[in-house]
Amino acid sequence: MSLTAKQVIESGKAILGIEFGSTRIKAVLIDPENKPIAQGSHTWENQLVDGLWTYSTEAIWYGLQDCYADLRKNVLKEYDVEIEALAAIGFSAMMHGYMPFNASGEIMVPFRTWRNTNTGKAAAELSELFNYNIPLRWSISHLYEAILDNEEHVADITFLTTLAGYVHWQVTGQKVLGVGDASGMIPVDPATKTYDATMVEKFDKLIAPRGFTWTLLDILPKVLVAGENAGFLTPEGALKLDVSGHLKPGIPVCPPEGDAGTGMAATNAVRQRTGNVSAGTSSFSMIVLEKPLTQPYEVLDMVTTPDGSLVAMVHCNNCTSEINAWVKLFKEYQEALGIQQSAFDLYSTIFNIGAQGDPDCSGLMAYNYVSGEPVTGLMDGRPLFVRSANDKFSLANFVRAQLYGAIGVLKIGNDILFNEEHVKVDRIMGHGGYFTTPKVGQQMLAAALNSPISVMETAGEGGAWGIALLAGYMVNNEQHLALPDYLDQVVFAGNTGVEIAPKPEDVEGFNRYIENYKAALPVEKAAVEFKK
Repeated sequence: MSLTAKQVIESGKAILGIEFGSTRIKAVLIDPENKPIAQGSHTWENQLVDGLWTYSTEAIWYGLQDCYADLRKNVLKEYDVEIEALAAIGFSAMMHGYMPFNASGEIMVPFRTWRNTNTGKAAAELSELFNYNIPLRWSISHLYEAILDNEEHVADITFLTTLAGYVHWQVTGQKVLGVGDASGMIPVDPATKTYDATMVEKFDKLIAPRGFTWTLLDILPKVLVAGENAGFLTPEGALKLDVSGHLKPGIPVCPPEGDAGTGMAATNAVRQRTGNVSAGTSSFSMIVLEKPLTQPYEVLDMVTTPDGSLVAMVHCNNCTSEINAWVKLFKEYQEALGIQQSAFDLYSTIFNIGAQGDPDCSGLMAYNYVSGEPVTGLMDGRPLFVRSANDKFSLANFVRAQLYGAIGVLKIGNDILFNEEHVKVDRIMGHGGYFTTPKVGQQMLAAALNSPISVMETAGEGGAWGIALLAGYMVNNEQHLALPDYLDQVVFAGNTGVEIAPKPEDVEGFNRYIENYKAALPVEKAAVEFKK
């Protein structure tokens, strides 16, 4: 007989997953059957400090503690029980970026997030050195840019990690990283499932004349794959997480992962020939490959699944932020008229209006560039709406143009993958806020990628649920299944979600839209170059 949720928590069999997203830190508590039984959250925002996007360490820890406190409060309210023991914990966070520490464990410069685009020179040089696309946001790009810029702190680095790796280290004492997140620091070799030895050697030779006392492997986290134990919650770590003091130490913790890896787990997209698209504040697609690509592409990042399979990733800095800004405007208009509507209903109304627009938006175009967009070569962004006098300027076409614009850059990257590399995919899953309104986001993405898109009811659980699943895989995999089989058989048990196939007229319309979009990119570039 299955335990009730209260009994699961009281017996210490619940599993906790926490993910640091761009705008929200979320905690999900799951039972041994992988079902969510409680949640907590904390809202936060990055800050632009000295020209670089960052979150302070104070914000990281306050956010984590407030998120856990919200979870604890909700558990007390719902089940009248304290969380004292857990079967496992997992931490994940937005990938990449730069967190260097000295011998005293102090961070040496403010955390430089994935959003920063100041690493162009370093990324270009490393891409040529490795004959491999090295994105601007990867940790190795940030490190080498700091070296090129002669930043004094570099000589004293003893540890370099990501946000997930940092939090994990502080609560377990272990300087480790899941292979998926590690592959966003420097490329990982799928055969060895650790940092590519040839590239590490090339980098060390490149910086040797600088005379640093460290080599790259001296300062990078140890790489672990899904299912491995990554340490235990220390007494200090337990108090860092639960300031109330109820949570006991000794809980096993799984390898910390990036949000890309947890998205793959949460959508059952870790098997080769599967893929997923995460569409929220930023967006990215992950297609698990059967074999390496024939050549490097600047718009395709090569990372791995949490168990080490090669993945082609298209990462876009922007997605729904500009849609959110327009919805806020519509909300202000509603309030001026005295109309009350919930945020969910307002989004649903607007998205469904967009679904009625012309397949090519009648020439209307939207650039959602709140920040720079490396895929299209822009280091800064200006949200922009463009139309000509003869276009059919209707609300439906306007909204549809915004919905297309949110995934336009994603389409540009994936067109290379599917049309030039002829990659085959059996299933693509969608998750994130873009898919909250039923069917509409799926319809748009299916048109963009010319591929059926599936969404599960659990897609809204997101990465916190995904890292909880990976923590569960570490402690509850009695059959010793490979991760794809564990997800298929144990977690999802045949559930493949609701699928929407692309309509030919939508595919043709989106193709016309994206050709106009690419042709008008100089307009966006001019807007970026204009300094107001």
